[in-house]
Amino acid sequence: MSYRSLKLAGLSATIAVAALVLTACGGQPAAGDGSTEGAGTSGSVVADGSSTVAPLTEAAADFFRDEAPDVNVTVATSGTGGGFAKFCADETDISNASRPIKDEEAALCEEAGIEYTEIIIANDGLSVVVNPENDFAQCLTVEQLNTIWGPEAEGTVTNWNQVDPSFPDLPLALFGAGTDSGTFDYFTDAINGEEGAIRTDYSPSEDDNITVQGVAGDEGAIGFLGLSYVEENPDSLKAIEVDGGAGCVAPTAETVQDGTYSPLGRPLFIYVNNASYADKPQVKSFVDFYVESEAEVAEAALFIGLTEEQKATAQDELATLG
Repeated sequence: MSYRSLKLAGLSATIAVAALVLTACGGQPAAGDGSTEGAGTSGSVVADGSSTVAPLTEAAADFFRDEAPDVNVTVATSGTGGGFAKFCADETDISNASRPIKDEEAALCEEAGIEYTEIIIANDGLSVVVNPENDFAQCLTVEQLNTIWGPEAEGTVTNWNQVDPSFPDLPLALFGAGTDSGTFDYFTDAINGEEGAIRTDYSPSEDDNITVQGVAGDEGAIGFLGLSYVEENPDSLKAIEVDGGAGCVAPTAETVQDGTYSPLGRPLFIYVNNASYADKPQVKSFVDFYVESEAEVAEAALFIGLTEEQKATAQDELATLG
């Protein structure tokens, strides 16, 4: 079990105790507003997809377990693209996604007769991270990031002093998301101007924890992953500011929500199989709970909650399923 999962499991125990105390005092637990939505429901809910979104769905499942202990929610991490492949093959009920579904993925679902609903569930800042011992790269421009990560950099840009002459003579070690990851798609489009365009001489993984380990283990390392992983690993990673043309901006909840952390702020999604929602009471109960409890879930999983406008959008999207 991952460190994040262990932490959420501990949190669930705390919440369960708090819920008993609140109930005894006539109050209600915060998550789900004390709803009995899942009471008496049983069965399984299968989710797969983005490793970035997985901790959100795991947190929602952890909260939901207190209301529906007989529902088993499983969360796998095949990456956003890998998750959609399984979703469109009717192997999952929910697909976690750190980007919107692509046209070709939607076509696969259509060919298979899979109808679905997209629901915005949280926000995330895609962070550029360096080793904590790096004291020189405080802020990088989009152009400098492109110098490091662009396809033309492969085999040629190998040292920090090639990014900026004021930087030391220190070999670059590159870590980041693999090609099945929505993080990969988003980063390459935002930084290199074309989805999928990137140098290939870096260490890729669909599991962001591997990127954490790689950056933590090399003083010259640089990588990219979700902001929540930075917040969870403050001793292993240092997020740098990004200058998207309007000055250096650090990735924070506020800068992601207000749009100033550009171009690396992004919304996160779940995709729900409409037939699963209609035919499986446990899926309906879990999805309803997830959307209703989005603020608590985002806070527990160290993500950025929805704005008021996004909350209204999520509720509208959920209403189309009913």
